[in-house]
Amino acid sequence: MTIERSKRPVAASRMAKAARRLLDASTLCAIATVAPDGVAYVNTAYFAWSPELNLVWLSEPRAKHSQNVRAGGTVAIAVYDSNQSWGQPDRGIQLFGSAWEAEATDAADAETVYADRFPGYRRRGPGGYRLYVFHPSRLKLFDEGELGAGRFVIARVDGSGRLSWERTEVYRSGS
Repeated sequence: MTIERSKRPVAASRMAKAARRLLDASTLCAIATVAPDGVAYVNTAYFAWSPELNLVWLSEPRAKHSQNVRAGGTVAIAVYDSNQSWGQPDRGIQLFGSAWEAEATDAADAETVYADRFPGYRRRGPGGYRLYVFHPSRLKLFDEGELGAGRFVIARVDGSGRLSWERTEVYRSGS
């Protein structure tokens, strides 16, 4: 297996279209956090996303990943369609950035984003759960149907969700 870097940039509009399609492909994400003692933790949660590429999820504040978010540090999130078939074009998105518990200033926006994707949320309310917001600073797109076989496109994300191409890695199997 070799990994090559492509020098051909990918247009921001093409990356944004792929990112939106990948985020729409599943309602579940895997959230990876690291505790202050360096122990990694992964949690699965239902999520919604905003046009700025902020991801929002609902969680119990005493859960390990919620404690890790409050402690600060980098958070990584993976979203993929778990109904994919091996040997067929694969796709998924990985996002890297920071997360926080929604406070008064952004709680209403987070709640709107979440309730728009999950209308049942409005009927049941959060109970003891809290909304959490994640904003990526970087993402990695893997969409073989759109970007080509074995191609991982890495992009920077600004505060308004605009993408700028950083690099493309092409994985090639050896003969």
